[in-house]
Amino acid sequence: MKSFRKRDPIKIGIAGLLVLVVGFLLAMNYKSLPFVSGTTYTANFSEAGGLAEGDTVRVAGVKVGSVTGVELDNAHVKVTFDVRDAWVGDGTVAAIKVGTLLGKKYLALDTKGESRQSTSEPIPLRRTMSPYDVIETFSQLSETVDKVDTAQLAKSFRTLSNTLSGTSEEMRGTLRGLSRLSNTISERDRQLKELLDKTNKVTTTVAERNTEIEKLLRDGNRLLAELRQRRDAIKSLLDGVTKLSRQITGLVEENSAQLGPALRQLDEVTELLQRNQENLGKSIERMAPFTRLFSNVLGNGRWFDVYLCGLLPPAVGPINQEGCLP
Repeated sequence: MKSFRKRDPIKIGIAGLLVLVVGFLLAMNYKSLPFVSGTTYTANFSEAGGLAEGDTVRVAGVKVGSVTGVELDNAHVKVTFDVRDAWVGDGTVAAIKVGTLLGKKYLALDTKGESRQSTSEPIPLRRTMSPYDVIETFSQLSETVDKVDTAQLAKSFRTLSNTLSGTSEEMRGTLRGLSRLSNTISERDRQLKELLDKTNKVTTTVAERNTEIEKLLRDGNRLLAELRQRRDAIKSLLDGVTKLSRQITGLVEENSAQLGPALRQLDEVTELLQRNQENLGKSIERMAPFTRLFSNVLGNGRWFDVYLCGLLPPAVGPINQEGCLP
């Protein structure tokens, strides 16, 4: 085998460049890999409803993929999305739903059917639903009302009422109602504009605080999850205490015949000890010297030491000249 220094550096350089190019292409197109992107499906919608590339795909609230493309296809919108680790049937219903308070959308799948959805055929319009964007509708209403000249509209209604005043009573009543409606709209024009201006300010503020609101919602979900765990732990503790109480109750009931006399005898012994508490204390106090001397006598194993004092007088002989030592 040739050493690394003996190999052709040009071939090594070309091979290294090829490896780098392949690695770069894989990194740029990793979402297209089958083991990363999952299975790709398409669905036809009557309108996009604010759905964009990168939005999540959920099944029963669980994220299973993401939207990879939203494009116009003739009179409808074609949405392409990837699904990983989830079964999509041929009766699946796809719906664009609102995910956050700020109007962020996600694609919800209600998996149905007996066989798997074909990847070459899109989910038809009869099995898709687009959302109703309330924010966009109010924005369009604000723009439309702002462009209406309410004073001119009221004047037009009054002119029309005066012109048709000679008509039948039913027609005159209708025109009077229209005239009153136009006057009311004209009088409430300022309040309506203020309301729409404040609505726009609120919408702008909420849009600016999008990150904080999303963080608040995530923290709220974590808090609820922690509370749920604590609730389960407390429930398990209460269940264990209940079982222990039942076992203790059963044990007492089964041994009540033996426990009753034993407790009564224990009460008698306790009462006797309380009556003789002083005598017992004196006995223990006086027993201490005897126990100490007895331990000293028998401290040499099977032999015992004895000290006799006063057997012979101190003046007799050479033994015990000093007398008994203390």
